[in-house]
Amino acid sequence: MMSSAVPLIGLPMDVKTIEDKPFHAVGEKYINAVVHGAKGFPVMLPAMGEGKQLQAIGERFDLSDIVGQLDGLFLPGSVANMAPERYGQTQQTPDLPRDPQRDETTLQLVKLALEFKIPLLGACRGFQEINVALGGTLHQQVHTVPGYMDHREDAQASTEEQYQLAHEIQLAPNGLLASLANSEVVSVNSLHGQGIDRLAEGLEVEARAPDGLIEAFRLANTSHFVLGVQWHPEWRIDQHPFYASILTAFGDAVRQRHQQRCL
Repeated sequence: MMSSAVPLIGLPMDVKTIEDKPFHAVGEKYINAVVHGAKGFPVMLPAMGEGKQLQAIGERFDLSDIVGQLDGLFLPGSVANMAPERYGQTQQTPDLPRDPQRDETTLQLVKLALEFKIPLLGACRGFQEINVALGGTLHQQVHTVPGYMDHREDAQASTEEQYQLAHEIQLAPNGLLASLANSEVVSVNSLHGQGIDRLAEGLEVEARAPDGLIEAFRLANTSHFVLGVQWHPEWRIDQHPFYASILTAFGDAVRQRHQQRCL
């Protein structure tokens, strides 16, 4: 990867089956969020595999060399969930959508982003990946845990309806998100089945849902921009100032990293 005059933001891809063949893909809304929200150039990062396949790729490429040339990393959401084995659990339901290649790749990306102090933003699955990469755990099915509400979208609804504001969240006083929202209560969308069980050490809660479920966190006691949100801030940023402010803050950190890298 050559040096660039514009900030480069890595976007990990999913493995999708299309007409019985595997493809690597990332949602257009995430690309738009990087370009129009964070104002960076998206660099697609393939889910490079697991086990022997990943080992063989690693013999040809050092992922740290690639990540070191990025100015930011945005971990997007996905239909697939993280494999429970990644956080020390056994799978509760046989039909859990999985993407082991993405698991393998993103868990490494998170650790490298932290090592190189690259601005990191995770949304939905990406939020969960950061927590697991740092040693946290997840509820596999939040709606089955006593005391929690159902945070999933209506599968029969249209896409526009699914991404509508679903519930309020309470923002941590004096936190990053509270400063962006200029409020301690905002409303967000909700399209997830899994959620935070044990928060990883080093992360600090930025927001909670009405039932107490953690909805956002940041890396504590550091100026390094690391933010995870359980909702989808990439959705219709032109219509949601709070969502847009998250992408803007991420973009500001990305540009600062870019300036330092180009010195």
